[in-house]
Formats: sequence, structure tokens, C-alpha cells
Amino acid sequence: MLTLAGITKAYGGRTLFADVTLAMVHGDRVGLVGPNGAGKSTLFKLILGEEQPDAGGITMLRGTTVGFLPQESAPVGDETVLEVATSFSRELCDVRAEMKATQAKIAGEARLGQETHEAEAHLHDLRARFDALGGHRMEAQAKKYLAGLAFREADFDRPARELSGGWIMRAHLARLLVQQPDLLMLDEPTNHLDLEALLWLQGHLKGYPGAILLISHDREFLNQLVTGIVEIRQSRIFRYTGNYDSFLTQREANEQQLIANWKSKEREIAHLQEFVDRFRAKNTKATQAQSKLKQIERIREEMGEPPQAAEKTIGFRFPQPQRSGQRVIKLENIHHAYGPVRVYEGMEFLAERGQRIVLVGPNGAGKSTLLKLLAGVLRPQAGERTLGHNVKAGYYAQHRVEMLKPERTVLEEALDTPQRVTEQAVRTVLGSFLFRGDDVFKPVSVLSGGEKSRLALVKLLLDPPNLLLMDEPTTHLDISSIDALIEALRQYEGTLVFISHDVHFIRAMANHVVHVRAGRLTHYPGDYQYYLDKTGQAARAGLTSGDRADAASSAARTVATDPGGSRKEQRRQEAEQRQARARERRALEQRVKELEAKIAALEARERELVAELEKPETYASGGRCMELNRELTHLHQDLPLLHADWEAAATALQAFDDVSAWARPQARPVAPS
Repeated sequence: MLTLAGITKAYGGRTLFADVTLAMVHGDRVGLVGPNGAGKSTLFKLILGEEQPDAGGITMLRGTTVGFLPQESAPVGDETVLEVATSFSRELCDVRAEMKATQAKIAGEARLGQETHEAEAHLHDLRARFDALGGHRMEAQAKKYLAGLAFREADFDRPARELSGGWIMRAHLARLLVQQPDLLMLDEPTNHLDLEALLWLQGHLKGYPGAILLISHDREFLNQLVTGIVEIRQSRIFRYTGNYDSFLTQREANEQQLIANWKSKEREIAHLQEFVDRFRAKNTKATQAQSKLKQIERIREEMGEPPQAAEKTIGFRFPQPQRSGQRVIKLENIHHAYGPVRVYEGMEFLAERGQRIVLVGPNGAGKSTLLKLLAGVLRPQAGERTLGHNVKAGYYAQHRVEMLKPERTVLEEALDTPQRVTEQAVRTVLGSFLFRGDDVFKPVSVLSGGEKSRLALVKLLLDPPNLLLMDEPTTHLDISSIDALIEALRQYEGTLVFISHDVHFIRAMANHVVHVRAGRLTHYPGDYQYYLDKTGQAARAGLTSGDRADAASSAARTVATDPGGSRKEQRRQEAEQRQARARERRALEQRVKELEAKIAALEARERELVAELEKPETYASGGRCMELNRELTHLHQDLPLLHADWEAAATALQAFDDVSAWARPQARPVAPS
């Protein structure tokens, strides 16, 4: 499918790639990793033809389609969200634009005439062409994918330019999923997703029919999705089989082998050099000495650059905050709304010393609002926020960058902390968060938004409060920096409340989960796996931590260990659960049947309308023709919505059956009498 042969690329004297080779075939799932600046995005540009290599060639199998999602802003014009998600076909876009223009022309006609009849006939032809191109089918698919990426139905017809950059990227991601290119190239696709949308995408991509080339700093996402890793290091490409954890194990063994080979070559050179030094001056040995010198040169050429071990997590001991009281923060009877939208009514929340709480839930559920209420950034419209004894709260969000002084250098800003920390220690921490070498002398004013966020994170860690509130702290960090952050927070002795879509980070940090949904908080006093097990989300657990067998055993353990008093009480609870599941399944099944009936009725009516419009006598009465076209237009608008609703309902029913099957406890053996 794709072959890179002997690729060399340099910028301003710095060589990114030197004679590298890479091949991808249909079905490959490859993660592209390496430190920031190693050349990952440049490699993407070379494959896409946006840049040319200095040497070597790139070939792609004839007819191969390629889809690319950039890391940041993708362009939009006047299209709606749904039009962005179906805009990969130029012909389809042109037909749709002409349909909209023709509909507007017909609607604007003050009176009937020959021109209106011609426009209606043309609109009928355009609709037929739109259907032939698969337009309605693609729109139904796009709605399903947009819903999976957390768009609401009301968003489908919104102009995309009204949305933030992150939501625009989601719409473009939906476009690629509808298009299904042979090679899907994704540059940090999880950056703009919340946890729910990320897990949906992860599950969907597992069944993707084409090849995937992926840049990501999300270790769990890579572990669940890829079957191979390509690492860029020292201007070379190293390919490994397996997921990211497997890559780490293989790389360590490979590094040890490379270092052993290097030392062996050095010993061989030392032995040859000893002979040269000993006999160079002797006439009888001079020729042999020259031969040994040439042999040394050949060995040095073969050795190339000395092998470098992968960067290790920093070992710096972070300063610790003052010890707080047992009760750290409490929210009581909190009411908060944005205009007519009520987020919380009578909400209660309590965090105690040493807890590491992750807030999870769907997009728009109120997680960030809760974090801001805890931080005091938002004042509740009713209710009380109470800090415990000796509690000092610190809030990490994008607005923290405004606290940085632009005239200072990175190092000066990092050193400005009440804690006594040496410059060497500060530079070590800065290096772990991508400020290396002369980067520490850059003025804050020239830093990018991501760099400022990382600097604010360093300052927070160097003088941490005893209540730390963090909103998506891993954004803009590469994998080694995320490991450094995890190491720092593991040392942290205060209380942590955070939001994150990085499952690896959540698993490493959380010892308490709060699920936020529709203004309600549900507490789970355990880690992320405990939350998955207790909520019965065996299917979700299979996406994030193992196979279906693991999910089934987790669900079975949950049922077996759930306290229920006596066996009679336990049987009663199990019966109630079975009845509730049966009611829920019947409701889903009924919804699917109702939608199928509606779709069948509308499709039958559509056939009737098309048949009538094909009759010449229909056009004898202009009013009848317009009436039929209006009804057909409404049908074409309603049918894709019903198809999308049916797919969502059918998927929910299938998922319900799957989860019920996996979570069903094994039959207990009958004890012998």
C-alpha cells in the first residue's frame, strides 16, 4: 500500500531522517512515536506530498485513498456540521449545493411560471443524483458518528464556523469515518475528545477496515488499537511488533543489545589501536599498522552515532504542601445554571485528605463546572462552598497562563516560587516538560499556548497547594512528560481532583471516581477498574483493560462480591435486577420496532411520490407538482433522521444484549444432598 525507501530529510543543518525505510500494508495498525521535534508530523507531510524528501522516494499503490486528520485547526467555510461530516466527495458537495440553491430559488418565486416548473424538475433530477451518489446513506452514517463524538442532534444543522476548534476537529473526524479511506492518518486525534467520546472512537477504530497510521501521546489508546509501533529516534526509524507496552519491552532489550555491540566494537578498536601504536614506527610492521588503521576507520563508519538510551522518568523529589484537615472541601445544596440551562440543583460534594478523585461522565454533563465551583472560580447561585482546616486550593486550567510574566525567561519564571528549590533541580523539572537546553532562556512572550500551559504546570508542581484541581493536565504533553507528571503526582501528599481523557493517567492516579451526569453525582470509592466493574460496564472495560473474557469475569466478581445479606435477600435482589433488565430490553426492542414501522411507511410513501412525479400528467397542474415536491423534500429530510435513530436504537439493543451476556453470572453448582 505505502512504501518509503531511503528517505532523507534535513532542516537548517539538522537531519530529521537519514536513509529511512518504512512499508505499510492493508490492515496495518501502526503507532508513530518519538519525542516532540523528532519529525513525526514531518513524516506525515512527506507521505501526504506536502513536502518533498531530500533523497529517497515514496510510492503508494495506485487507487489508494488517504484520509488525514491534522493535530490542529482544519478549515471550514459556510457548511453545517453535517455537511462537513459528508464533504469528502466533491461531486456530492456540488450536487448538494445546487440542490440548496434550487430549493431557495423555488421558495423565492412569487408566482408560478414555466421557470418554476423547470426548477422543480431540475430539483427532482438533483435529488435522484444525490441518492445515486449515496448522499442520504452517508448522511445517516455521519449522524451516527457525530452522535458517537458527542454532537447533539440540534448541532447537525449549525454552521460549523460557530463551533470551537476542538468541535470542528470532531466534525472532520466524523467525515473521515464516513469516507473510510484505505489509509487513515491521524495526528493526535484524542486531543479534542472527552473520555466518553475517546472510548467510543477507540471501539469504532478497532473494527476499521483500512490501515491506520497514528500519532498519539495516549498510551492506553495506543495499547488498545495498534499492532505495531514505529519509533523515530536519532534520525532513524525503528519498527516493533505489538502494542505500546510490548514496544517498551522490546526497545529495552534492543537498547541493551546495541550498547553491548557498541562496547564490543570499542574493545576491538582499542585492540587494533594498541597494535598500531606499538608497531607504526617499525619498518617491518608499518604496512600492517596502516592496514589496521583502515580497519579502524571502517569499524567507526559502521558504528555510526553511539546508541542513546530512552529518557527515564525524572527522580526529583517535589516539595510537599502543608498538611490539611481530614475534610478538605465541601459543597452543600449547590444550585447553578447558565441562563435557562440548569446544571446543578441541590448538589452535594465532599473530598477528604489524600483522595485522588477523577470526574468522569459525558460531554456537557458539568464536570468542568464542578471543578470551577470547587476552585472558587465560579460562585454558585445558591448553596455553600466550605474549605477545611489549613486548605489552600490551586486550580490548573488554561487561564493559569495569564499569571505568567511575559518579560521573564522560562527559567526565571520557574524559579519564582516560595519554595526553596535549586536552579539545577528546576532545570531538571523543566527538561522533563520539554524545556531543554537553551529553551529555558526563551522569553515567556514568545511561547506557544501549549508551552505556556506546560510552564504553568511546572510552577504548580514546584509550589503545590494541598488541594490540587486539574482540568485535562496531560494535554500538550508527550508520553515521557506524562510519565514525569505521574511520578510527580504520585509523590504528592495533598488531595487531587481532576478531569482527564487519558485512561493511562486515570488508572495511574485515581483512587476514587465521581460520575457526573445530568446534574447528579455518583461516587465510587475505588479506582477506575472498580468503577467499571461496579457500573456493570463490562463492554467498556473490555475496551480499556482487556478482552471480553476479562470483562465477563470482572462482572461475575462484582455480582459475587456485592453485599446482599442473606441468600434469600440476594436472590430477591437478583430477581429485581433481572426484571429491570427485561423491562429495559423490552423498551429498546419496542423502540426499534416502532422506528422500523415508521421507516417502512415513509419509504412506501416516497415510492408513491416518485412514481407520481414521473407521470407527465402531474405537471399539467403546477400546484400539484409543487405540493408533491414539498412532501418529497420533507420525506428526504425525515428519513435520514429516522435511519440514524434506528441505527442508534439497534446498536443500543445489541450492546445491551452483549453486556447482559458477558455480565451474566455462571450457574451455581447444586450441592449434593
